[in-house]
Amino acid sequence: MHEPPPHPQQQPYAPPVPPAAGHYAPRRALWDTLWDNKAVRIGTVFLLLALCGLIILALVREQTGTKGFLVGLGLAVLPVPLLIAAFRWMDRVEPKPWKSLIFAFAWGACAATLVAILANGYATKWLLTTVDVTRREDAAGLGATFVAPVVEESAKAAAILLLYLFRRRDFNGIVDGVVVAGITATGFAFTENILYLGNAFANDQSFGYEGLRSTTAATFFVRVLMSPFAHPLFTSMTGLGFGLAATLPSRRRLLRWLIPIGALLTAMLLHGLWNGSATLPGAGFLAVYALFMVPVFALLTWLTIWSRQNELRTIQTHLPAYQAAGWLTPPEPHALSSMRARGIARDLARRTGGPAAARVVAEYISYATSLAFLRHRALRGTPDPAFGAREAELLHHLWQRRDVAQPALSGAVAGVGVARPMPQAYGVPAQGWAPPVPGAAQGWGSPTPPAPASTPAWGQAPGQHG
Repeated sequence: MHEPPPHPQQQPYAPPVPPAAGHYAPRRALWDTLWDNKAVRIGTVFLLLALCGLIILALVREQTGTKGFLVGLGLAVLPVPLLIAAFRWMDRVEPKPWKSLIFAFAWGACAATLVAILANGYATKWLLTTVDVTRREDAAGLGATFVAPVVEESAKAAAILLLYLFRRRDFNGIVDGVVVAGITATGFAFTENILYLGNAFANDQSFGYEGLRSTTAATFFVRVLMSPFAHPLFTSMTGLGFGLAATLPSRRRLLRWLIPIGALLTAMLLHGLWNGSATLPGAGFLAVYALFMVPVFALLTWLTIWSRQNELRTIQTHLPAYQAAGWLTPPEPHALSSMRARGIARDLARRTGGPAAARVVAEYISYATSLAFLRHRALRGTPDPAFGAREAELLHHLWQRRDVAQPALSGAVAGVGVARPMPQAYGVPAQGWAPPVPGAAQGWGSPTPPAPASTPAWGQAPGQHG
């Protein structure tokens, strides 16, 4: 069995030299030791989010009552699977880790909603006592139009900012920002819908309304059926800004912050326009819905689909370097840059090796995609600080899965089953493929990390001499 090609940046391993006798090693504080543990950090974040969720649960139940809360929960959960499925469909090229998406949803449903409920309630009281507003309804309308958009969009944007700062490798473009923003806003809308629908049900119980003429039915129609995309649309503007910022080179530091700020202001403007339209007489709300919200939603959808196709082109552009270096078979850049070929490869593996083989192919596709985007970020001037280590890690994962994944991907491109011989046009022998032993080749392995502002220096293919 061939050994994997050595990575060009690998150095011989040297065990650490033991400290000399009497050498003093200072003790680290317990908190510093614990905080360096990744599991502890993640657990702390989700513990805080769970605490926010318990507080939200108590606040909503206090306002709606137990029956109202249960009815609101049952109705509010209906659009959530559809919205999450839509964003996952957008994110099929390089799916985000589930833990990032769970964090985004939990932040929107718990932390952002808690901030919004407390801040909006305080703003309504302030308007009643400070501004010349005589009715609570007028104060609520002003708060919904001018205060709520600022508070809510800022609270939701915090989740995007945190993932942008601490999970930067997951931000490669517009799609990534829109997906994270959409999942965050879906969580926010879920909790908010529980509150609105629960209050509507409580009012119907008090006044004896029921059926299609009830407030609950009207609220369900407007918030769940007519505008389930409202909050995701607003917050996607912010995600769009962070996605664009992620594509800019690091030398444009000022622009990388101005774009997200401008996108956040756009989200606030759209949110305020939407909330303000509810106070317009007659068909004002429908006019805003038809003339502004629907076109913006259509434009964002088109832009996201276009960006996803651009991601596939990125894969097709950058993976041939690894194929030339001997890590990938010739058909793979084509297969990995086609959603249809990816699906066929998984199906081929499932038919011959069962679900476990299909899972291996899916993992191989994920690692290869991450490898392409890793190189793409370096070439555009936003390299990963640990480029060499991350590249070596991804190549290692590919090598471990090559025996199952490479024949399936080759078969997907050729349109034949993996049990049949691979077409010689691709240079793939029928009995499988492995790169040749490096021998005396110089520069063997994957391309070296490109300098941010210079022409990349590619590694040489197997068997070549410098």
